[in-house]
Amino acid sequence: MKLIIKSIIIAIFLTLQISALNAEILENIMQNKQTVIDLTYPLNSKNAYWPGPSYSPFTYESVATLEKNNVFSGKYSTPEHLGTHIDAPNHFAAGKPSVDQIPLEKLIGPAVVIDVSSTVGGNDDYLLNVDEILSWEKAHGKVPQGAIVLLNTGWAKRWNNYAEYKNADEVGKLHFPGFSEEAARFLVEERNINGIGIDTLSADYGPSTDFKVHHIINGAGKYILENVANLDKLPPAGATLIIAPIKIEGGSGGQTRVWAILPP
Repeated sequence: MKLIIKSIIIAIFLTLQISALNAEILENIMQNKQTVIDLTYPLNSKNAYWPGPSYSPFTYESVATLEKNNVFSGKYSTPEHLGTHIDAPNHFAAGKPSVDQIPLEKLIGPAVVIDVSSTVGGNDDYLLNVDEILSWEKAHGKVPQGAIVLLNTGWAKRWNNYAEYKNADEVGKLHFPGFSEEAARFLVEERNINGIGIDTLSADYGPSTDFKVHHIINGAGKYILENVANLDKLPPAGATLIIAPIKIEGGSGGQTRVWAILPP
């Protein structure tokens, strides 16, 4: 019983410490004492989207103008998985939370940035492996529980050219880097992360047809961020991520604003 009471006290203490830390971060932001990096691409008709038969580009049109209607307003249409977006756990796993059910505390956490842009080189089908995660930990410390692990592959340099970004070959197979199945399983089972993110169309590498990384991450009730911008502007560790997805009831994901708060 004493051990249980001690554990409860420690848990409460840690919760209060985290709350105080988050409050300090927010206060520093409001006082312009910390740098905030937007990791989100603006939505437009050129945004990358999954090249499946039922997907389509983002469209926007005005329905009222200041000149004619004394008010400016518009309407838009988009697949959920277009531009900078989140894959909710229900995207690949039945019975898991939809995008509107992801709790706030899971959408804020320490950012772990693994930069493999120099490693990827000419290997368009590169896969992050567990050894590279362990190498990152040797340099920066253990991946913290509740982290969002971001993979900077350097693919963002292709963002403004959809053909180069999806990188389809002559038979239509895509080619871009991703997480390996082993890395995804390690991060879920050994590090208890909140989610992962990448600067490509998918956390699974381009040639994947079984999407094992999605099944592992979503199956564990965790989320995936895709088409994340500006990862090259983040430090390997120390930043705090704030993720604000569109709240589509029952949705499998959706466009997401992502901010990184850099350490002071």
